[in-house]
Amino acid sequence: MTPPLIVLLGATGFIGSAVLRELAAKPVRIRAVSRRPAPLPEGSGDRVEVRTADLTAPGAVAAAVDGADAVVHTLLHSAGAATWRVEDGDTAAERLNVGVARDIVEALRVRRTGGAPPVDVLFAGAASQVGPLDKEVLDGTETDRPAGAYDRQKLLAERALLAADGEGVLRAVSLRLPTVFGYGPASTARDKGVVSAMVRRALSGEPLTMWHDGTVRRDLLYVEDAARALVAALDHVDELAGRHWPLGTGEGRPLGEVFRTVADLVAVRTGKPAVPVVSVEPPAHAEAADFRSVTVDSSAFRSVTGWQPVTDLDEALRRTVAFQAGGGEEALS
Repeated sequence: MTPPLIVLLGATGFIGSAVLRELAAKPVRIRAVSRRPAPLPEGSGDRVEVRTADLTAPGAVAAAVDGADAVVHTLLHSAGAATWRVEDGDTAAERLNVGVARDIVEALRVRRTGGAPPVDVLFAGAASQVGPLDKEVLDGTETDRPAGAYDRQKLLAERALLAADGEGVLRAVSLRLPTVFGYGPASTARDKGVVSAMVRRALSGEPLTMWHDGTVRRDLLYVEDAARALVAALDHVDELAGRHWPLGTGEGRPLGEVFRTVADLVAVRTGKPAVPVVSVEPPAHAEAADFRSVTVDSSAFRSVTGWQPVTDLDEALRRTVAFQAGGGEEALS
């Protein structure tokens, strides 16, 4: 029996590269699609087809998903190497963040018209899509009111896929990820997130700056645990399809505490005094959500899939510091 074909869009991205490593351990065929060639995971042999493509080009998405049994969509466009934000009116960001999802729908609509069964589509969404709320714990029942351009675009992409699920065009699952961070020994892509940015600053001897007093809490999920959740979802599409599912550890950590831990871990590596953690005035581009605490209740997803995070925060921070201090970050540049 021929193993199922999983098409992974964004296979060289931070999330996508971790998903590729996780998928490579399963008895499936993988088409790893990205702008540049994806590194083959160890032991994957000839089960991984590496395909380079600009998925914003006409017909590129249809070619990429041709013959797929499932599609994992981890693509995102953001402003640069250090941030996920996008500016209002950024048409390139909208074309990738929203347009690719719509292209997936249209490609699979054509296939469905030909009598093929619906394809499973797994979308890597964001917990921040809900927008800034007065409640700290998110459980998926909230009304979405995204404020920033990035969150609005992610929500539009999610809605396009879920609407197509409702039409029977495909079977869509959206996992809304919290703040994902970290590196492991097999990492092949740069983390744009705040935690790794602070590790880089500490290694350079710079103060770690906060736009608040440090009590703002974040649900921080290690990248390998996030990848495991995405792959676990593929095994439970029957139960998950047709809605979004918030993902997280269930614990919000004060960012001041996290940054001080980073400073201490870097000091151990370098033998130098820990850099200070200081509060500064927020920049003009700061958004309301930057000052709101977020914890994610993912008990519904866990009950369906059996997934749970296995890497505690201190160990994940230690791995992240060890990777960057050992030169791994430079190797990704």
